[in-house]
Amino acid sequence: MSLLADFFTGRPTEQITQELLGHELIYQTPAGTMSGWIVEAEAYLGEQDTAAHAFNGRYTAANAALYDDPGTIYIYVLRGYYMLDVATQANGIPQGILIRGIEPNRGIDLMQTHRDKPLPDLTNGPGKLTAALGLQSKALNRTPLGAQNLTITPTVTRHPRQVMATSRVGVSAGSWQDKPLRYTVAGNPFVSGSRKRDWDRENHGWQMPH
Repeated sequence: MSLLADFFTGRPTEQITQELLGHELIYQTPAGTMSGWIVEAEAYLGEQDTAAHAFNGRYTAANAALYDDPGTIYIYVLRGYYMLDVATQANGIPQGILIRGIEPNRGIDLMQTHRDKPLPDLTNGPGKLTAALGLQSKALNRTPLGAQNLTITPTVTRHPRQVMATSRVGVSAGSWQDKPLRYTVAGNPFVSGSRKRDWDRENHGWQMPH
């Protein structure tokens, strides 16, 4: 198993989701490379999770990527927006992580040609970040991260100073509605719905090298 696939298995999905914060999402296109540090991610725990696409073992052509190997890309459309998810756990265990916010690093100008918004509104939400990347199709669905032009670094490239766990966003009613399965870099302006008064304007919630 690759180092990247290895990262997405072997421990609880909640733990993997927390540890994903600070990894860099990298998308290479003919127009240029875009990247950003993951600052917000949400865990979905498969069959027992009332909010998960695989709740009660549901399996369709649309959600099949969740049942694939760890590190498989799962792209789906919600309310007209493309969502980027990564499968976790061993093949056949349909758990996953929704990437909800990134802090842009490379290719910000290119992102703004795709989505003409100022920072941090450019990528502070799951539909916003895919629009900014120009990731507007399901072409990469069911392909492994790193196999083509979309990858996530297997190791953390920035360390969060503090990780917050909160309830998920936009999840319909159900017994799992309020479970604290959304993880964020505390104080980062690129976390969706964050309040300006909570922003760490100097370091964006990252540990800075001394």
